[in-house]
This record gives sequence, structure tokens and C-alpha cells, in this order.
Amino acid sequence: MKKFMDEDFLLNSPSAVRLYHEYAASMPIFDYHCHLSPKQISENWREPDITQAWLAGDHYKWRMIRANGMDERDGNSFEKFLNWSDTIAHSIGNPLYHWTHLELQRYFGITEPLCPASARRIYDECNRALRDDPDLNVFGIFRKFNVYAVGTTDDPVDSLEFHRAVKGKTPAKVIPSFRPDKAINIDSPAFAGYIDKLSEVSGVSISRASDVIDALSLRLDHFVANGCLATDMALCYPPFETASEAEIDKILNKALSGKPVSPLEAEQYRTFVVLALGREYAKRNLVMQIHLQASRNNNSRQFAALGPDSGYDAVSDFQIAAKLQKLLDNMESADSLPKMILYSVNPNDYYVLGSLIGCFQKDVPGKLQLGSGWWFCDHIDGMTEQLRTLGDLGMLSRFVGMLTDSRSFLSYPRHEYFRRILCNLLGTWMDNGEIPGDFGLVGGMVKDISFANARCFFEN
Repeated sequence: MKKFMDEDFLLNSPSAVRLYHEYAASMPIFDYHCHLSPKQISENWREPDITQAWLAGDHYKWRMIRANGMDERDGNSFEKFLNWSDTIAHSIGNPLYHWTHLELQRYFGITEPLCPASARRIYDECNRALRDDPDLNVFGIFRKFNVYAVGTTDDPVDSLEFHRAVKGKTPAKVIPSFRPDKAINIDSPAFAGYIDKLSEVSGVSISRASDVIDALSLRLDHFVANGCLATDMALCYPPFETASEAEIDKILNKALSGKPVSPLEAEQYRTFVVLALGREYAKRNLVMQIHLQASRNNNSRQFAALGPDSGYDAVSDFQIAAKLQKLLDNMESADSLPKMILYSVNPNDYYVLGSLIGCFQKDVPGKLQLGSGWWFCDHIDGMTEQLRTLGDLGMLSRFVGMLTDSRSFLSYPRHEYFRRILCNLLGTWMDNGEIPGDFGLVGGMVKDISFANARCFFEN
């Protein structure tokens, strides 16, 4: 029996062990998509206690606490931690079990499994370290994990003041990413108010659809001037319902006057904006990230009580192939297809995405990417399946690798988790004679996927 989560955790062949320790472990981290707070980064934030660090904003954990028959809001700091310790002890098989223990090991040197019996000792030791360890602030964490850059997720109306404030002061680059969802989601009750804010910040009077694009383009220039390299949008499914610009103007004005728009009208507007933004991204050589197939806020009662991003999202199953093909083909035909990463939270989409992006590759190695296993897929099986599918259908060696997609400063061991899974897959292939036993070749591939490909993809 192997020791619990030892130095060779997840590495099940001799070559996997060598690939990880000699080639992957020391590589820098380019965390190109996360939800860290730029304000907290600029303040060199230090978590006040382990309960706050782990449970204050992590809806992954809230879901598991609820699945354990508890409420994440119950109790004082230690009582909440005790509930989490009981939850994690019952969560064997879930990636949170591994993530939690990796964080205990890497930040606090704790190898003891977390459970109710160990909760008080672990709680006290973590809090002591968070209070006294000079390296457990944001800048210290960036140094500890050799973080080269983080890509935050920012609204077009954001001033980016904290990105400017921290420039040159942190060990890692802090790069804004343009997330225009609120300008795209015309069927949201908050849409009209948001467009008023966009108009105010951009200085563009918005009454036509082209005005929305002008306003977003001006804000995009502001982002680029502040170091932006990438964009992102969350779409349930790829939109592709076209209409004349005059018709889109009518739909926009209907929404701005407070009248509801139909699902077809919403998709027609969304198609117009996504295609226009694709052109603007291509002009500026920005990476366009699209996250697909999340079914959000499924529990209406809890959504009303707690709002979005509170643990009530799930996987959707829209048919995406036909409309995604039309969307990509329209951009390509107009010579406005940007570099792109396509993620789906539904693993059934991997073959659709992996095969379709191969129809539009050109000019840049891996110009279109099948994104890393995301959200409900960022576990051993999900990441392995994504890597295998990319290898089956495309060019695994050009993959831009892992991202945290996290709101927590303690999430960097997720990169280690991914690298161990990657090395185990490649090492197994080596030891089975499926690929050459050439550590220069395969180790170089590991280094590229761990860091170098992302640096080249985003910065060139």
C-alpha cells in the first residue's frame, strides 16, 4: 500500500515519476484565467483564518457541505471548519478531497488527513501559520508557487485601478481579462441599467447596437492599455441566429425600454455582439475564451435567497455543433477569427470541440484550443479524458495547460494536481512503449504544457 498522497502521488509508473519531478514540478505557473480580487492582490492580502480562506467564497465547498446535510452558514469560525472537516472526511472520491489535502501539505506542512478528530489541531496550526508566516500573504504565495502571471476576470466598466496600483510591485504579473457578459445578456433584468453604466463610463450614447460595440471597443482599448491579453465570455450555448442591424436595433431598444425580449431576439442580439467582439479581439491579437454548457441558478428558491455563484449550477446538454460551426466559419470567412480557447463543462462536447477546432487552425500553433477540464470536469478522470481527447483529435503538445478558475489564493496546488495527471498519462505511454522513451522529447513536452505554451500563446 502506498503512503497517502506522498511525493509520488498520482504517479503510477517510473517514467511518470521522473517526468513530474525533473520536468514539471519546478515550472512557473501562468494562471491565465482566475477570479482573484485585484483589490486584494494590490493590498497584499492575508487571509484572517483558514475558515475564511476556504469557505467564504467557494461554492464548490458549499455544495459538498449541503450534500453532507449541513448548512455552510451555520456556526462560528471553528464550527464551520468542523462542519467542513466532517464533510471532507465523507468526500473521498471528490477532487475537493485531494485539493484540500494538497493545500494542507503545501501551505502548512500538514500531512494528517482532515476529519472531525483532527479538526481542532489542524484549525489551530493553519491559523497560526496564517497569522505568523511571513510568506502567507499574496506576494509570498506568488513567490512560493513561482507564479509568473495571473489573468483576473474584469468587467468592461472596471477602472482597472488596482491593476495599475500593483504593477511592478508583485512577484507575478497581474493581467486584466475583458469579460463583457453583462453587455451580452440582453435577457437579464439588469441589462438596461448596465448599458446605462457602460454608456457613462465609455462616453458613448447608446441607442443602437453599433453603439454598444463602439462603447465596448473603447473599453477594450482601455484594457489593452493596461496589459490585457485575453477575453472571456460565458455562454450556455454558441449563439447563431442572424438578423439585420435594423432588427437588432429594435431588439436593443425594446430591452432598454424595459420590455422583455423573446429567446430568439436575445440570441439574435447575442450573435451580433459576439461576432462583432470577435472582430475586435482579432484586431488586437487577444485570446477569446468561451465557457459553454453551464446551467446556472437551478434552485430558484435558493437563487432568490443567495444570488448567483452560490453552488446551484450544473451541467447543461445543449446541442452545440451546428451553431458553433457557423459562428467559427463566419469569423474565419471575415478574416476575423481570433486565437480562441473553448471550454465545456459537459465532457460529451469534447469530441465536438476537438474535431471542430481542427477545421479552423492556421497561422499560430494551436490557434484554437480545447480548454482544460473545467468546473465539474477538473478531477482525475475529467482532466485525463480531456488530455486523451486532445491527443486523439489534435495536437496535445501545443496545449496551453491548466488554470485555477478560482477565487482563492490557496488554489495553486491545482496546477500541481494537473501536472501530476499529465505526467502520469505520458509516463504510462512511455513505459508501455506507446511513445519513445526519450525524456528530452517528452520532458520538453511536459514543460511546454505546464508553462511555455501558455506564455507564448498569450504574449505573442
